[in-house]
Amino acid sequence: MDFAFTEEQELLRDSVQKLMARHATSDMIRAHDRDQTFPYDLYDKWIEAGLLALPFPEEIGGLGGSAIDLAIVNYEISRVSADFSMAYGGNVFCGLNILRKGTSEQAQRFLPAMMAGDIRFAIGISEPDAGSDVGAMKTFAARKDGGYLVNGQKLWTTGAGLKNTYINTYVKTNRDVHYRKGMSLLLIDKNAPGVECRKLDMLGRRCAGTYEVFLRDVEVPEENLIGGENGGWDCLMDGLQIERAVSAAGSCGAAQAIVDLAASYAKERIQFGQPIGAFQSIAHMVADMATEVDAATMLMWRAVWLVSQGKDALREITMAKLFASEVYAKVANMGVQIMGGYGLSAEYDMQRYFRDSRSGTIAAGTSQTQRNLIAGLMGLKPSR
Repeated sequence: MDFAFTEEQELLRDSVQKLMARHATSDMIRAHDRDQTFPYDLYDKWIEAGLLALPFPEEIGGLGGSAIDLAIVNYEISRVSADFSMAYGGNVFCGLNILRKGTSEQAQRFLPAMMAGDIRFAIGISEPDAGSDVGAMKTFAARKDGGYLVNGQKLWTTGAGLKNTYINTYVKTNRDVHYRKGMSLLLIDKNAPGVECRKLDMLGRRCAGTYEVFLRDVEVPEENLIGGENGGWDCLMDGLQIERAVSAAGSCGAAQAIVDLAASYAKERIQFGQPIGAFQSIAHMVADMATEVDAATMLMWRAVWLVSQGKDALREITMAKLFASEVYAKVANMGVQIMGGYGLSAEYDMQRYFRDSRSGTIAAGTSQTQRNLIAGLMGLKPSR
């Protein structure tokens, strides 16, 4: 296993670093975070740089990149803002699902438009009574001439209210069978009659926005059905591995940024006549932070490498997602402690990393769900 990047991947990393440094300054990010607004100008720069086209095949206008390339981009965006990385990753994950499970006509219809920035994607899975328990989903799509009539509610849907968004909505289409055999995936235009998106006031990740989505007699054409009727479970499971692997990359990137901030502050902050990093209690905290982030990053790159090789990496991906998100939250807490009151001040970035980190152990599968899955893969059956 070779962890070295290719020359092209080094260039990709450098170009994303430079793009983010130029167009996503601390002042710009703080303003969007404060006002809870989406950075459409930055998103356009990603489009121009081909970042949205990166993992898609050349025959539909993509760049033919690998899972490693995708992880590099998400890592570097997250070092600047994990909130922004959600806007990037959500579009890519949904697009890859359409590529794998949709028809060639659907791929040609939706993916070039997404890569060009004409449309966006959001993922609609969770509901008020259905989070980790996907089977409790109540949103239902009834058959009608030429399509479906959808009624229900989605919750915690990142980016659902952004301009020109299609919500990749998981729905029940057959209530009389096990949910794995009665679920479907529909692409629902957020501007369609009967769709209402309400932005929620959240602790962190406030730019892309977390939405509650109400669906009242929403008509969805049959050509927006991905993976066939009652094929939604396969769509959901097929997309989780790449989503969790790249999510781990985002956690690692943001966690590394926290280590960098804490180390820099420890060198510059003078107390009792010397930098606070000269005190063993602080120095050891920073050393532990750096070590755990490196360990999480190695787990992540192993998982992403396996995915790029086309191997079944469910165990490795799950471990990487679990550990990276837990470390991200842990070092964010330690970073605030090192910076003291400055770590809680809105004039400094540490508080933003701290707030954003709290969703890392929840989004894309909770830490508890990951532990259950790992235990199950080891032949253990933890009680629910």
